[in-house]
Amino acid sequence: MEPTTVAALVAAGWGDHRPGLWCEDRVLSHHEVAAGAAARAALLAGLLPPGAVPHVGVLLDNTEEFPLWLAAAALARAAVAGINPTRRGPGLARDIRHTECPLLVTERAHLPLLAGLDLPGVRILVTDDEEYAALLAAHAGAVPDPSRARPADRLLLYFTSGSTGAPKAALCSQGRLAAAGHALVRQFGVRADDVHYVCMPMFHGNAVIADWAPALAAGAGVALRRRFSASAFLSDVRRYRATYFTYVGRAVQYLLATEPRPDDRDHRLRLGFGTEAGAVHAAAFERRFGVRLVEGYGSSEGGAAIQWAPGTPAGAVGPAGPGLVVLDPVTGRECPRAVFDGAGRLCNGDEAIGELVNRGPNAFEGYWRNPGAEAERRRGGAYWTGDLFYRDADGHLYFAGRTDDRIRVDGEMLAAAVIENIVARYPGADAVAVYGVPDPVTGDQVMATVAGTFDPADFAAFLRAQPDLGTKMAPRFVRVVERMPVTATNKIERARLRREGFCCGDPVWWRPPGEPDYRRLTAEDVDGEAAP
Repeated sequence: MEPTTVAALVAAGWGDHRPGLWCEDRVLSHHEVAAGAAARAALLAGLLPPGAVPHVGVLLDNTEEFPLWLAAAALARAAVAGINPTRRGPGLARDIRHTECPLLVTERAHLPLLAGLDLPGVRILVTDDEEYAALLAAHAGAVPDPSRARPADRLLLYFTSGSTGAPKAALCSQGRLAAAGHALVRQFGVRADDVHYVCMPMFHGNAVIADWAPALAAGAGVALRRRFSASAFLSDVRRYRATYFTYVGRAVQYLLATEPRPDDRDHRLRLGFGTEAGAVHAAAFERRFGVRLVEGYGSSEGGAAIQWAPGTPAGAVGPAGPGLVVLDPVTGRECPRAVFDGAGRLCNGDEAIGELVNRGPNAFEGYWRNPGAEAERRRGGAYWTGDLFYRDADGHLYFAGRTDDRIRVDGEMLAAAVIENIVARYPGADAVAVYGVPDPVTGDQVMATVAGTFDPADFAAFLRAQPDLGTKMAPRFVRVVERMPVTATNKIERARLRREGFCCGDPVWWRPPGEPDYRRLTAEDVDGEAAP
């Protein structure tokens, strides 16, 4: 029978002296990981004030201390709040206070972030100082005991970002995390001799749920990269003999932007699992590195998931499982199935695009102290994802963007994700973001931000040659950047791009109404026809 708690999975490493955790030049065996988790669990139990919420904030890069504290929290029936080190000032303090963490584990490099913050009642543990080592030494003989842990015990509070308002702390129990790990072990055939390369930040759900958890469930090894580095990726993969990794956002595009080498396929890596790579870049990654990327969809909160299956058409995420429907968010009615023309263009986006909703059982466990956000997700007995999709006649689902990524041009609803995938084919594009900016009359105009090389004449000719680019899809504005602005988890900062529009410090090219070609946007253009 599969263990139903993370604590039991952690304890299973006791007595296993195979290498289990790599971080830079340090290597811990599975036994040492279990022992280290037990010591930290005992320390945590001793430091929690009486009556305090059993939460520990973790403000760390991907060092060995992060998974050790996750494992310790499981043994201690406590929960880890992953604190985002890219947050600053009052926002950072708010995250720590909101999750009610009486303890905050950090490292010297991050201490300047905490200087001057209002954190009453928070004790700070610094993992690379002598006091911390002495505190742990007092519990060096601790043995992991998973017997008290229960599947319903809260284990994770991880922040999900939104375009507006403060980040929400989604909840994840030991049972949900253990089940996710077992499910991925079965899906991808994870073995005990595999090594999972964790290069996405562990304060985010992707690295913990999709990378660390299946390794823990299979008894596989984990290799940590302190922070994602495209240039160091292959050398790390070879060094640790990694076989599996996860990605989010633009990570795959950054890897493809590195200089090709004759030995790009000289490694043991066999699979990458993640989101937002896009079909064009996923295919390019497999051609260059010989590694299959499996694109999946899963809301961070666990309320809905789509798994790719054989027979899934190009561009689709996968078949709609039981309970998954696409609904009009205004009327609550199911949207008509998508209709495509001979070139594969979506003909009825205005009626086919809606919000993905899960009417069946789901794993959503709520948000910490945020009933309003929970009510927004749970409506009418269903889970509303906040993501736009459309569904074809055979039941396959296609991602169309976030609910705030709607683009309506001349009364027609367009899918930002579809346009983005087309523009991503442009040979000079390392990364692409597509979004709507206000039209001076009504609705939206399509705008794209392109990172890479850009030639306006070549780009216009490229767009005209794309058979699946509808007449209203071509970007009116193109912002050219050296590097795409992204969050700490490599997701594009679309809200920022949308907010800045074409009034920004980067070069912007535009196609005036009725003209086939692009020219440089000027201040006179902004004051005239281009102005919203």
